Amino acid sequence: MRVRAVLAGLTAAVVLTGCGELEAELGRQADKDGGSSSSSSKVDVKEARGKLEKLDVKGRAPKTGFDRDEFGPAWADVDRNGCDTRNDILKRDLTDETFKAGTHDCIVLTGVLEDPYGGETIKFERGQDTSSDVQIDHLIPLSDAWQKGAQQWSAAKRKEFANDPLNLLAVDGPLNSQKSDSDAATWLPPRRGYRCAYIARQIDVKAKYELWVTRAEKDAMERVLDSC
Repeated sequence: MRVRAVLAGLTAAVVLTGCGELEAELGRQADKDGGSSSSSSKVDVKEARGKLEKLDVKGRAPKTGFDRDEFGPAWADVDRNGCDTRNDILKRDLTDETFKAGTHDCIVLTGVLEDPYGGETIKFERGQDTSSDVQIDHLIPLSDAWQKGAQQWSAAKRKEFANDPLNLLAVDGPLNSQKSDSDAATWLPPRRGYRCAYIARQIDVKAKYELWVTRAEKDAMERVLDSC
């Protein structure tokens, strides 16, 4: 069940104009993002620009050899807390969660997501036909990372990347599917007020893992930061 938020002037089209807000609603993500500037309530544009300037600018490497399995099993329990990564992120990003009995609060059954990408309030319910309403997005998609440096990584580093909370966000399922493996040059959240935080977070991830950007991607990131 979805409750459409009233967001005047927003459309599903991706337009590279204005963030309109410095306030980024990232909420509880700060606890697991190690104090990153993009996980706070305000985007540090100067810091984001500095990190962006240090990223290498190159063309995409061939996608040859890419496979999801190259990044390890989906949603592994890399932090060994007894919960898989998907449920860790649901637990972090949802509110009013309920959990499956006997799982030590690991398996999220229900909860509420204030979707950062589209601004909707989504009532999550675990189930075959409903779980996909909320998906866990890799802010830097795995295939994009593969073409911008990850081919050269060890298997252990790729697994770490695929499960890093800094690079993960619970979001509206259809919007995540729409994004697919796009970078900032070809997709931005339709909710303009979140774009500053989205780009700052992508830059944080790329800086942490020393991934490069394409010229078009960097230009798109700079345009968003200019409007912040």
